[in-house]
Amino acid sequence: MFSENMQDDIEKVLLSEEEIQEIVTRVGAEVSRDYRGKNLVLVSVLKGSVVFMADLMRAIDIPLSIDFMVVSSYGNGTESSGKVKIIKDLDLDLSGQDLLLVEDILDTGRTLYNLREILKMRSPSSIKICTFLDKPERRQADIAADYVGARVPDEFVVGYGLDYSQRYRNLPYLGVLKPRVYE
Repeated sequence: MFSENMQDDIEKVLLSEEEIQEIVTRVGAEVSRDYRGKNLVLVSVLKGSVVFMADLMRAIDIPLSIDFMVVSSYGNGTESSGKVKIIKDLDLDLSGQDLLLVEDILDTGRTLYNLREILKMRSPSSIKICTFLDKPERRQADIAADYVGARVPDEFVVGYGLDYSQRYRNLPYLGVLKPRVYE
């Protein structure tokens, strides 16, 4: 059951606004260094990564393009099958581009693994993955991020773009949701 005040649904803060800004600055510097002189395209996998990507692209000091995708991994309802259905495809041609997939959280990795395989067929020069959060202990697919903001414990996290039932995305920090909200 949701509280009227979003803060009341948060058990604890994992990353403060200041810590998130430090992460974005660090990752932006790494991407800028690694992609200097390349044809960088940031692709946000909507909806969760839009907040991170908006901040990240401003922390990158080299030319870049951006695009967005919406994908669905359909399965038995609560568990992702990893099979990818593209709801909104890219507008840009990826041929010869250096693609950086920007994710909010890398969890099981099944959907992202399959999405990467689909995008490889579009002939980009390279494909790498940048994730705000990583939960490596939950990984079920052979995939790892090239850029990781922070590793987080296997807890239900919300805020800074991450949601539960489309709520909490607008929290400026990353928090752990109280179990009473989703149980």
